[in-house]
Amino acid sequence: MSRRFLPSLPLTLAIIIFWLLLVSEINAAQFTLALALGLVIPLYAARIDREFARIGTLRPLPKLLVVLVWDIVMSNIRVARQVLGRESRIHSGFIWYPLEIGNIHGITALACCITLTPGTVTAALSDDRRYLLVHVLDLADEAQLVADIKRRYERPLMEIFP
Repeated sequence: MSRRFLPSLPLTLAIIIFWLLLVSEINAAQFTLALALGLVIPLYAARIDREFARIGTLRPLPKLLVVLVWDIVMSNIRVARQVLGRESRIHSGFIWYPLEIGNIHGITALACCITLTPGTVTAALSDDRRYLLVHVLDLADEAQLVADIKRRYERPLMEIFP
């Protein structure tokens, strides 16, 4: 099929799979609806933004997922201690995280990684796509937080989304 009628096969397949995961029963009608959505949505998405995901290498993905799951578990424990402890020990704040990654899909994945980790939430992306506004529950060392995010999430994502 030409790009005109099927601008992004990965997006089409993702829409079909996610729709089927969202519905409570899978039957011919739901599959037909999923297929229709999978064919129509990418056409509109292509009109809105021509920037489809460019995938570099997936080699860093398994390690990134392990790091992310580990960080989620450890952050849950840390946040539980903070919430159950004295309120005076919590020093929350916002930081503007400087981005090295330029691919919007990589930026989105980075924002998801940050938000999935308890104690941090991505609040905004600057208009020039150079900074993420991140809220941190316990902001002890901003420079260390930035270095950790770069090392643990952003650099692997830069290999996946060049």
